[in-house]
Amino acid sequence: MRILAVSDTESTALWDHYNSNKITNTDLILSCGDLNPQYLSFLVSCTNLPLLYVHGNHDEKYDQTPPEGCICIDDKIYVHEGIRILGLGGCMPYKPGKYMYTEKEMKRRLLHIKHQLIFYRGFDILLTHAPAQGLGDGDDHAHQGYQTFLGLLDKYQPKYMVHGHMHLQYDHSLQRTMQYNNTQIINAYEKHSWEY
Repeated sequence: MRILAVSDTESTALWDHYNSNKITNTDLILSCGDLNPQYLSFLVSCTNLPLLYVHGNHDEKYDQTPPEGCICIDDKIYVHEGIRILGLGGCMPYKPGKYMYTEKEMKRRLLHIKHQLIFYRGFDILLTHAPAQGLGDGDDHAHQGYQTFLGLLDKYQPKYMVHGHMHLQYDHSLQRTMQYNNTQIINAYEKHSWEY
């Protein structure tokens, strides 16, 4: 299965200069948040592919204008063709905002989906907006990753964790991909595709 992940910045190659050949053989689109809802709707309408998303810290506009044809998987496990995808959007609070969570609040969110983790026996992809602590996160509070995510990676050993929030131009030392135990960490900034 070929997966395209998008996050934070709308790709001009996909939106302004769309050509169906640019998404050849793609089977699923994942959004890590902070994107224009019309952009996500555009991708779905042009490709006729399923698009799963979580909220970024700038996505309060989705409450009034949700991305049409897309599926929000925040706080749930969604199974697509046998692949279990757990969605946990948001980032650390640095100002008032709906999709910002302290470490304690993120742990509380996990308690609400504990039954899903048991029922599905874990997950294969962790889809988030913020990174895990120490795995491609930033030094400032707004871009600090969650320790809760590290616990999930350690316990369930998913094949992938896909996140956004960390714009690659913030720091040239940021990596697009990295390995953490059995999990490949992918920073989906703008766009990135891979074979599952």
